[in-house]
Order: sequence, then C-alpha cells, then structure tokens
Amino acid sequence: MKIGFKLFASLTDYLPSDRKGNRVELEVGEGATISELIARFNVPERSAHLVLVNGHFVPPAQRTSRHLVEGDELAIWPPIAGG
Repeated sequence: MKIGFKLFASLTDYLPSDRKGNRVELEVGEGATISELIARFNVPERSAHLVLVNGHFVPPAQRTSRHLVEGDELAIWPPIAGG
C-alpha cells in the first residue's frame, strides 16, 4: 500500500537524497506502524516530537500500535524552540 511520508526541519536529512522537498511516497506493508517507519528511516525517537497522521496528533504511547492504511499522510516534526 502507498502512503505519504513527510519529515520537517532538521529531520529532512533522514529522507533519501533523491527526494523532492520533504515528502516521499512509500510502499509499505499492510499493518505498518508509525514506529516501524520511524525506525526504517533511522529517525531518533526523541526527535520525533510532533507526529500527525492525516493532520491528527498521535501521542507517543500510540505510535507502536497505530497502523497506517492506504493513502495516509504521516508527518513528523522535531522539537522546535523559539522565542
């Protein structure tokens, strides 16, 4: 199944170098979880601060059990400080 995967800010470095922008389209197996994709791209867990699926926040405790489905858009931001 296909999903969209976006990494923002400093996390874009974890995407393949042949990407266009900060988004890639991925072929993933049925039942793939958010945590599996975070691990697949070697994104440090502590850097996956804000995780959204289709614009909805997924808390850290649900990332190992939240299964992705065809057409989902997974977006991840690192912690960001500002002032």
